[in-house]
Amino acid sequence: MKLSVILKTLNEENRIGAAIESVIAALEAVPDIESEIIVADSGSKDRTIEIASRYPVIIAQIQAPAKASCGVGPQLGFQYSKGEFVALMDGDMLLDPTFLPEAFDYLDKHPRVAGVSGDINEVNLDNLEFTRRVQRIASQVKHGVRDRLNGGGVYRRAAIEEAGYFSDRNLHAFEEFDLAQRLRLRGWTLYRLDRRYVDHFGHNINSYVLLTRRWSSKYLLGTGELLRAGWQQGRLKQVVQENPEIKLWLGVYAWWAILLFCLIGSLFHPIGLIAFVALLVLPVVAMSIKKKSLELGLYAIVAWCFHAAALPFGILSRRKDPGSWIESTLLKP
Repeated sequence: MKLSVILKTLNEENRIGAAIESVIAALEAVPDIESEIIVADSGSKDRTIEIASRYPVIIAQIQAPAKASCGVGPQLGFQYSKGEFVALMDGDMLLDPTFLPEAFDYLDKHPRVAGVSGDINEVNLDNLEFTRRVQRIASQVKHGVRDRLNGGGVYRRAAIEEAGYFSDRNLHAFEEFDLAQRLRLRGWTLYRLDRRYVDHFGHNINSYVLLTRRWSSKYLLGTGELLRAGWQQGRLKQVVQENPEIKLWLGVYAWWAILLFCLIGSLFHPIGLIAFVALLVLPVVAMSIKKKSLELGLYAIVAWCFHAAALPFGILSRRKDPGSWIESTLLKP
């Protein structure tokens, strides 16, 4: 039996060395399993490749016309992998040293489980985006059968091949949900163990700067891109039903329309301006109360607006065959 560990990277010079070392240490807990570590790089401009080259790993990097996206990395690593099982993690994660034996034990006992994961421990909570993520995860049932494995996990190759491909190269977000839905529609299940999978360090930059970067990197187009993929593949209904974010963005459009109506009305009567200000402030107040933080409440509303504005651009984005070979080169076979 062989395991391929895929580390997807893009400018991870600060963390890639520790990430690789954590994988090497974790593989020592499963000495009877043959393994390979694949660094799947989406075009790093820093010292990521230089640092990764010091370790016993395979390094693959995209080449034009391939472009960086969240969906490119996993598929890039998968197309060079040989393992019967594939573990996916980011280049800024540390793999728990005792996770793999328990994961393989569960997969061995449950042959229709396509993938298993565990808790994603968010280390960096200085950023509002990751604070919101932790709160959102804490409000859900974290363990047991899941509809997706956000943050990575260990997958069966046979299940991935049955689903067509590992990740959709066209998606700038929701690539793990997309994979999970394709697996579930074919009768596979996913499971999150009640134990840690990885420590995740995330972005250590201002939250609003991160939002603008996610716009320029097209990350915010992910919802629209997912809708288009679902429509083309005949699963649009399931995509909409299983993503409450889509209904939320539609609610943002309705809010904008009402605000515009009030603003126009203010030209004819002062009550229109009062209504505009009240409706502008009300969602921020409501979210601040819910989050118990004005800072988090305001950021949530701003983030919603960014996502809603990006939705149509994602729907209109051009797509390539998600199962096609990703243009790339092996920098270190």
